[in-house]
Amino acid sequence: MASVTARPHLHPALALALPAATAKKFLLRSRAASTMDAASANSPDSEKKTTTVFVAGSTGRTGKRVVEKLLAKGFGVVAGTTDLQRARGSLPLDPNLQLVTADVTEGADKLVEAVRGVDAVVCATGFRRSFDPFAPWKVDNFGTVNLVEACRKAGVTRFILVSSILVNGAAMGQLLNPAYIVLNLLGLTLVAKLQAENHIRRSGINYTIVRPGGLTDQPPTGNIVMEPEDTLYSGSISRDQVADVAVEALLCPESSYKVVEIVARADAPNRPLQDMFAAIKQT
Repeated sequence: MASVTARPHLHPALALALPAATAKKFLLRSRAASTMDAASANSPDSEKKTTTVFVAGSTGRTGKRVVEKLLAKGFGVVAGTTDLQRARGSLPLDPNLQLVTADVTEGADKLVEAVRGVDAVVCATGFRRSFDPFAPWKVDNFGTVNLVEACRKAGVTRFILVSSILVNGAAMGQLLNPAYIVLNLLGLTLVAKLQAENHIRRSGINYTIVRPGGLTDQPPTGNIVMEPEDTLYSGSISRDQVADVAVEALLCPESSYKVVEIVARADAPNRPLQDMFAAIKQT
């Protein structure tokens, strides 16, 4: 592996001592420099690379894995969270990681500063179970829409959404599928996610929508199967593999303007994600 020249970074603890705007600009520049070095060391071309990624839902079980995998690949990460204390306790202490307060339910205008200056956004949010019957719509529909609109206002042109299989279950003839019924019992969650997907498609932003099957916290037990939208109606997949697909989408031009559905199967061949993305037609 080619060596990468180290660049000075601002440690998160020192960033707290600086004015917020100054600290953020310094961190973004240092992250970008680090990742650009890594990209140039591993790629023969000199085209502009995605260097800094905002992750919404960064302390969730999938979002946390996305953050870790982005950092492992040398990206700068801006982790959006509603609970900074929780984020400090659960996310890695890394000079390429910046924590920012960001609540997708509070509207696009409040999210603009959180995403300004990044190259891409990964949305891995999900509502937390509560007595609020509208929570799925506040987070999985309106929250995602708010984040997309914030990207448009801030000039961010790349958006990865972690959604779910069966969001379009009604059109697929899966109204009686037990998974479709259960997932919609809590505030029509899948319907809310579908509405957010439709907004993304109309937004003009360069998107990849990743629809995983049932999510597990265990390590992968099979290889990834990737299919076009409205194809899979059962199956499960490790959150680690979902994070792999979301991160690879940022690196793979063939993932643009596509909706992909993923599960894991023990009998599936181990294929490169880039090849799988290339096999899916644009929507």
